[in-house]
Parts: sequence; C-alpha cells; structure tokens
Amino acid sequence: QVQLVESGGGLVQAGDSLRLSCAASGRTASRYPLGWFRAAPGKEREFVAAINWTHSYTFYADSVKGRFTISRDNAKNTEYLQMNSLKPEDTAVYYCAARRSYRDEYEWWGPGTQVTVSF
Repeated sequence: QVQLVESGGGLVQAGDSLRLSCAASGRTASRYPLGWFRAAPGKEREFVAAINWTHSYTFYADSVKGRFTISRDNAKNTEYLQMNSLKPEDTAVYYCAARRSYRDEYEWWGPGTQVTVSF
C-alpha cells in the first residue's frame, strides 16, 4: 500500500516559479515509477511528467517540456515538480501518482494540490 500527499501549491503570477512536493509512504514506494498529472477546471485529468525510480528516465507532456522538471529523492520518499515560467493555462489541481511498473496503470493517487496562475 502506498499513500501520497502533495504540497506546495498556491497562487502565483504568470512567469513565476513554484515547486510541488509529493511525500510517499510505504516500504517499497521508493522503487515505484512516479508521475504528476493535473486537472484544469472543466477538463479531464492529463499527464504532466513521469520518472522512474533510478532517476534515469523522465518524460514530459509537450505542454510543459522545457519549463517543468520532475525529480525524486528516494531517501526521503519524496517526488518533486519544479515549475518555471508558469502560464495561466497551467492553472489546475496537480496530483502525484505511483504505479508498480511501466506495464501497470497508475494505482495510487494523492488528494491533489491547487495551483493557480494569474495574468
């Protein structure tokens, strides 16, 4: 069983930066692939970024490539999403997620943290 809790959301202006954190609990959580997703008002949840447990593989949605950076600290069981050059269209509830392997669907989800980017 893995439990995830996001933090770091807030209200910022366009062009600002924000770093989200996701604390994971569970003995094997540090070995699972992790991801970030977001859900904007009135829209379906969409993929943002993913990272494997060795940090050797990262993948980003085109909409955030070059602006967002995903990372993780396995010793702290924590995942991060550094968001730079934020745009109003980045406004959404951001969720971290974990899955057992790349062959599996994301199984565990955090409750989400709100990010609002004003003009």
